[in-house]
Amino acid sequence: MSSRLIAVDIGNTSTKLGWFDDALTPRGSLPALVATHSFPTGQIPSAEIAAALPNEKCRWHIASVHREGERMLKEWLKTHRPKDEVRVLTCRDLPIEVRVDSPERVGLDRLATAVAANSLREAGRPVIAINAGSAITVNLVTTDGAFAGGVILPGFHMAAESLYSADLLPLALLSVNDEPPPVLGKNTEAAIRSGLFWGAVGAVREIASRLAAELNQPPQLFVTGGDLRQLAKHLGDEAIFVPHLVLCGIALADRAR
Repeated sequence: MSSRLIAVDIGNTSTKLGWFDDALTPRGSLPALVATHSFPTGQIPSAEIAAALPNEKCRWHIASVHREGERMLKEWLKTHRPKDEVRVLTCRDLPIEVRVDSPERVGLDRLATAVAANSLREAGRPVIAINAGSAITVNLVTTDGAFAGGVILPGFHMAAESLYSADLLPLALLSVNDEPPPVLGKNTEAAIRSGLFWGAVGAVREIASRLAAELNQPPQLFVTGGDLRQLAKHLGDEAIFVPHLVLCGIALADRAR
């Protein structure tokens, strides 16, 4: 078996790749990412990404919430990486108990985030794991390490597109590395950007606070996803930003096999 794993997170907007090498991972730590790349979901990897992939035979583990993006990537792999092993994950492949009504319908990105957060949490403490992509999800991992469900709300881009569909409102987007906008917008676009960012801050803080109030132990907060890099600073001192939790959760699923 190859030591090189390529984890794939196919979201509604972007597809993220990350490859790992267990030889570089300290015991008790998240799997060590060697490199990451991303490209728009519904497209194939660029020539630059293809050239950057490891030369040796690899194992691809795919977590997908976008069927067409999954189909296109699998077709590309058949043509360009025919010797690689490709596995599309289901909820049963992730090493976490799922205590919700329909486990098979939970987005694998949410479950993979919970798997990685579970490996980071202190023994006996629950976790609130927050992830932002096309949607912002706030998910609970119990004191005994089970995924207990959560909350889904529109992400920045989705909310901006919804407002843009209204007559006369501009498309006001937030970029990953943008500084938080002023609360008081002096024009329509600035007002929308403020609503997108500070509305998300308020929503996530309120949800996390209400979840925490129902728990017997104070939770740890782990935050991931590009859209939350700036937002995490405003969620309280307990919030810790950890990049690439979804990819790390996929890699932990491979380690648990």
